[in-house]
Amino acid sequence: EVQLVESGGGLVQPGGSLRLSCTASGFTFDDYTMTWVRQAPGKGLEWVSSVYRAITSTYYADSVKGRFTISTDDAKRTVYLQMNSLKSEDTAVYYCAANIRGAVLSGAPEHYNYWGQGTQVTVSS
Repeated sequence: EVQLVESGGGLVQPGGSLRLSCTASGFTFDDYTMTWVRQAPGKGLEWVSSVYRAITSTYYADSVKGRFTISTDDAKRTVYLQMNSLKSEDTAVYYCAANIRGAVLSGAPEHYNYWGQGTQVTVSS
């Protein structure tokens, strides 16, 4: 059974940090591009960041560039999203997704083979 299980969300004050984790099972982790997508309250899905391991490349949305860092631990089959200098507009449900091709830089679910259940991040004082 394929699973993507996110964790690490929570409530944090503006300017604070969180690290999200997504652990994969049921597919060959090394073959997939891993992506984080978020959905703010009342808004659509927004692509956040991807890591395309085949060419060791990372990609970030302009809204998070310089504040967020994506990384993987292949031994643990886990992708991380380190989020620093958090802002209220980062409040969203964060989803982990996987696709067999390279980074598509899109939040649309049809581009992904697998999708997690999401973890809530709330940035508020």
